[in-house]
Amino acid sequence: MEKMRMESVNMTEQNVEKIAALFPNCITEALDEEKSTSEKKIYKKVVNFDMLRQMLSGEILEGDEAYEFTWVGKKAAIVEANKPIRKTLRPCIEESVNWDTTENLYIEGDNLEVLKLLQESYLGRIKMIYIDPPYNTGHDFVYPDSFMMDNEEYNEGTGYFDDEGNVNYRRENSNSAGKYHSDWCSMVYSRLMVARKLLSDDGMIFISIDDNEIENMRKICDEIFDKSNMIATFIWQKRTSPDARKKISTAHEYILMYAKQIQIAEQSIHTVPLEKEDAEKYSNPDNDPKGPWVSTDFGAPGYRPNQMYKIITPGGAEYYPSDGRCWKNTEEGFKELVADGRIWFGSDGRGVPRKKLYLSEREGKNIWTWWDNKSVGSTQEATQQLTKLLGSKTIFDFSKPVRLIERMLQVASEKDSIILDFFSGSATTAHAVMHTNAADGGHRKFIMVQVPELTVEGSDSYKRGYKNICEIGKERIRRAAKKITDESPLTTQDLDVGFRVFKIDESNMNDVYYAAGDYTQGLLTMLESNVKTDRNDLDLLFGCLLEWGLPLSMPYKSEDIDGCKVHTYNDGDLIACFDENIPDSVVKEIAKRQPLRAVFRDSSFPNSPAKINVGEIFKMLAPDTRVKVI
Repeated sequence: MEKMRMESVNMTEQNVEKIAALFPNCITEALDEEKSTSEKKIYKKVVNFDMLRQMLSGEILEGDEAYEFTWVGKKAAIVEANKPIRKTLRPCIEESVNWDTTENLYIEGDNLEVLKLLQESYLGRIKMIYIDPPYNTGHDFVYPDSFMMDNEEYNEGTGYFDDEGNVNYRRENSNSAGKYHSDWCSMVYSRLMVARKLLSDDGMIFISIDDNEIENMRKICDEIFDKSNMIATFIWQKRTSPDARKKISTAHEYILMYAKQIQIAEQSIHTVPLEKEDAEKYSNPDNDPKGPWVSTDFGAPGYRPNQMYKIITPGGAEYYPSDGRCWKNTEEGFKELVADGRIWFGSDGRGVPRKKLYLSEREGKNIWTWWDNKSVGSTQEATQQLTKLLGSKTIFDFSKPVRLIERMLQVASEKDSIILDFFSGSATTAHAVMHTNAADGGHRKFIMVQVPELTVEGSDSYKRGYKNICEIGKERIRRAAKKITDESPLTTQDLDVGFRVFKIDESNMNDVYYAAGDYTQGLLTMLESNVKTDRNDLDLLFGCLLEWGLPLSMPYKSEDIDGCKVHTYNDGDLIACFDENIPDSVVKEIAKRQPLRAVFRDSSFPNSPAKINVGEIFKMLAPDTRVKVI
């Protein structure tokens, strides 16, 4: 039993836990000299203040990068993850499907930049993340898949040469593997740092990886998510047969699973559906009206006096619990089970009592860390799926089977969860989300993020008109959606198979920066229209949503009020008007609707008195509305 502390609260420990909750990668372990003995070493959590200083700094700090798990560029990766960007997501209605009704998103752009832009709108909202990042193997079809630093950059970072240009032999040999991993580690680290913020408290992330970087990926995740939040390492049998070209053929990959907060997340981990071979283990030799069953041990470990009794079977045999064990139920409970036909005494009525477990009462089975290709699919299956959908088996390499992602959805998602994949590739995750919703009537939403990596000129993808990876992913979703809706009894109203397309771009605002003392009247006149000329109302509207932290998937409407176009987002979460010279009548109508937020262009009003008047109108008609201008 746990002992009473019998002392006041250790504030230092509490403060360390608070820092750990905010910055888990800043926590390490150190020997607790007060509690340790010569026979037993006790360790305690301590703060890595060098790492904490870096997390709170916008600059790369001085110092050797040699503390525990490190590499050349780690501090720069932290700075990059924390650095703000002046970019936006522009809606692309013409490439979308069911734009007005869908809650799914497909976003084109560098995933680190996209993750930063989503921080406000999806902070703590994502239930499950799946990523299949580049494996650092030297192949570079989908992403630059070989993150090898050049010798000059690596040698400078590691101190391979001394101040006079001579080789510092205490440093690692130039043929060491560090430079082959450093850029890859930096790429993954910065993205996972930002992605962690998007996970809900009960959220979980799955990461596919192979032997090339499994050790580094595990260490990175241990830092960012905290080692205590590691749930499992699944081994996926990706092949159905050995590779005849190799004496030793790799048959598996790994899938790491981490939680945001394991104490909360583990309550929402689900069992997985029974498979055909599981059901085949059930039979009904006694024609039980409850259906097929299997028998289970009626004994239990330990000693409980009220569960130690003699059982006489229908055939007259007598049984007591074996040594060190008792029966699973009290005698009264046992008699109730017998009356209900739930105890099996063997075909002759003289067998050791066993409890029946009915197939009809099984909702699923617990999860094993071995995922064989019969249960979750193989790479060959993934290729076949894409071939049927897109008409070519060479159009995309290294995709994952839909059933593999579905297994993760079964384990870690709810029917209304948001699922994020920021290495979307061929959009298998989107396919799996739609297929799972069709199977269980769920309303999961997906967010796919993919850099528009160009396809190789002359390749099958290029010849078929797919100029970049995003075009393949979007077409895969369209065709998968049609197949799913054709086969599902659900209507398109019940099954969301659309997606809104957004593309990352430079800020909607003109990039002009001046110190406060540099502003002149002439300059202010020039800056009256600070919005770029190629941007439209929807560009501005969705840019405001990102800054104000509203999801990008909600419904909205546009209407004409006294000659001005007014946009209402999600029934009043935000109302915007970006016209020039907005009259008081329009401002008053917007205020009367009492939105939570209202936004206008700064140039919508001719002078300061007009802007002051807008503020007064809202104070009178909608005092709780937050009003901003762009």
